[in-house]
Amino acid sequence: MNIIIKQLRLRLGLSKLKPTPYNLRMVNQTTTKLVGLIKDLKIYVHDIPYIIMFIVFQNNVVDFSYSMLWRPWLKDVQVAHDWGSNTITI
Repeated sequence: MNIIIKQLRLRLGLSKLKPTPYNLRMVNQTTTKLVGLIKDLKIYVHDIPYIIMFIVFQNNVVDFSYSMLWRPWLKDVQVAHDWGSNTITI
């Protein structure tokens, strides 16, 4: 599942939220109620359009280092990550 924090969603102006029945289990085993779902969001990477879905959750620590986690999308488009140079190639 692609994840975005509520604070970043607001900064990006993404307002269309759908309700979600899901809860998010954190690493420390606590459960977090999700804010909602952003469905069918069109993003462009090098002028190539992709349609993705994000779940939005409330993060109590406003740290934008990991404000979006979208591993499913990275896998779907077969991104190659070079950890040595910290670059990705689509």
